[in-house]
Amino acid sequence: MLERYGIIVKLFTDDVKMYLEVANVDDANKHQKALDLIVEWATEWQLQLSVNKCNILDVGHAPFVTDYYVYDSVLPKNSSCRDLGVTITHDLSPSLHIGEIAAKGHQRANCILRCFLSGDVKLLVRAFTVYVRPVVEYCSVVWSPSLKQDSDLIEKVQHRFTKRLWTEGVFIQ
Repeated sequence: MLERYGIIVKLFTDDVKMYLEVANVDDANKHQKALDLIVEWATEWQLQLSVNKCNILDVGHAPFVTDYYVYDSVLPKNSSCRDLGVTITHDLSPSLHIGEIAAKGHQRANCILRCFLSGDVKLLVRAFTVYVRPVVEYCSVVWSPSLKQDSDLIEKVQHRFTKRLWTEGVFIQ
């Protein structure tokens, strides 16, 4: 339905992603028409769109500024958004996402060290492997770091955890 307007559509469960290169006013009108068609479809099927979850992410430099509407509400323009757990920015840099997952990894690692009473290193390392590494490694193919500072930030999660095992006297053989 939307392909006739030159719009690429990706569907995943209850999410719809629309992609269109907007180079002129006609492209912006196509984009708005596609949004109108989605609203029309949802109304026909008695579904309510969550406008508060909708947003516009301009990738690169937008040639001009225009507003897009759903149910007469202006969609907010964001500099980043989360898509299937990965933060995407307007410049497609993974640094923001890497900062977020590193912070979450540090939080979980700290929880492991605070909550486990056992000094068994194998148990603590296993807990780190089960609870921290999936957070830090999720979708790494998509956001693979290209900057040394980003790689260092990710590696610091494990380095700090293992260092605390040594310095806090947890290593009991």
